Amino acid sequence: MSLQLQVLRGILRLIAKPLFAATQQAGPARLGLVLSSLGLPLPSGVWVRRSTDHHDWLKIVPKEGAEAQSKTLIWFHGGAYVSGSNFTHRGLLGRLARAGRCEVIGINYPLAPENPAPAAFDAGLAAISSLGLPSGQLILGGDSAGGGLAAALAAHLCARGQAPCGMVLLSPWTDLTLSGASIRTNAQRDALIPVKPMAEAARQICGAFSPQDPRISPHFAAWPQTCPVLFQVGTTEVLLDDTLRLAEALRLAGAKVLVSQLDDAPHVLAFFAPWVPEALAAIAEIGGFIRGLSAPPPPFGS
Repeated sequence: MSLQLQVLRGILRLIAKPLFAATQQAGPARLGLVLSSLGLPLPSGVWVRRSTDHHDWLKIVPKEGAEAQSKTLIWFHGGAYVSGSNFTHRGLLGRLARAGRCEVIGINYPLAPENPAPAAFDAGLAAISSLGLPSGQLILGGDSAGGGLAAALAAHLCARGQAPCGMVLLSPWTDLTLSGASIRTNAQRDALIPVKPMAEAARQICGAFSPQDPRISPHFAAWPQTCPVLFQVGTTEVLLDDTLRLAEALRLAGAKVLVSQLDDAPHVLAFFAPWVPEALAAIAEIGGFIRGLSAPPPPFGS
């Protein structure tokens, strides 16, 4: 473990985790993520193009190499469904565009508790539909809650025979019933996420919906069709089992699945590039995965 990662874990454990544990309202959580993101600016080497038609979209294109890739990564930001935006994740989006040599479109979706389920899912599906991209060009990705949202949308597209070209899921929150064993076993080891507020957050997110609804919890989704998937997750995260169980379900459905378990890494390690060498390595791995993607396989059983 690098010195930078040790310092990051210490800062998160001593400052960020207690603040998250004490925060019961969306406003402070949103402000906290915005302030945290100020130290993670957009990298050089990319163009930023805001949509004139869709004000909640942020398009980032690398200045070099995008033409050879011809893929579009649609990214859904993390923030426990109650915070986060294209602004807080602009640094991550830019680094993904540069590493993957592809266009990245960040989607802002309606946040809870003002907009409980299925608002985020419906907004994500509408955004994907409006883009009109062929399946062979579309990659879905997200971090934390956004990773769960991306997986839920991918499951919906697979059920319609429209599997994306691939998925990139970073520490995804895939089960709002909180049934994963690591919720308990990693409660003290996780450097960032406090367990106690998670049940209340899940209640606000679900609204009148069951937490087992696959539009909220892709852990319960069916996968009649699949695509290649890259997961990244820290071994000490409370959401470790949210990754491992979904990865196993996708493998059983026939997907090519790569799971990178990052030793002692905090939640969504790649978010903290460029200050941590391990985070830079995580970004490089994602870029290699994106560049290696091909068109999706035919539907299972065809």
